[in-house]
Amino acid sequence: MRSHLDHLVAAGDVVAREPRVTGTRGRGRPAKVFLLTDSGRDTFTQAYDDLAIGALRFLRETGGPDAVTEFARRRTSELEERYRPAVQAAAPDDRPQVLAGALTEDGYAASVHEAPIGDQLCQHHCPVAHVAAEFPQLCEAETEVFARLLGSHVQRLATIAHGDGVCTTNIPRAGALLGAGAATAEPATASSPTGRTTS
Repeated sequence: MRSHLDHLVAAGDVVAREPRVTGTRGRGRPAKVFLLTDSGRDTFTQAYDDLAIGALRFLRETGGPDAVTEFARRRTSELEERYRPAVQAAAPDDRPQVLAGALTEDGYAASVHEAPIGDQLCQHHCPVAHVAAEFPQLCEAETEVFARLLGSHVQRLATIAHGDGVCTTNIPRAGALLGAGAATAEPATASSPTGRTTS
């Protein structure tokens, strides 16, 4: 075990530190704690990404593209169920901020910014970006969930998976949407990252 840790330290994937001591230290050699470095996290994340991509490729080959879409929707439905109570309890104007807070707790580093055409929900980190680059169904299913939670048509403007710096979802204000000549959408309708409407 120690030799394996020494190898990870030498490779720069792990760093050794002295632990914080609260109270009296016991007998024996001082203990060390080992923490993953940024490169170490990248290494382990890549391994998980490879596994997920391989599993989704198998699903696509054996069940077709619809099977991948169904998987993506089932995965995001779990987020929807967790987020719904807090989002629905908020006033309509506050719901984007509440959704951003829930996403941030799940590691998406989300924020909301006002724009002339509405609020923009920005996700500065995407835990599945490498996987979604090959399987955009993950992004599309997530966008559908946002529309249902917010009870509004939404439009995905950019995604990290497609090479953008931030995943950006526009939540139009009613006046801006109608003023632009766009049709209103049902709450369960969302736009895909390419701008095509999906239901």
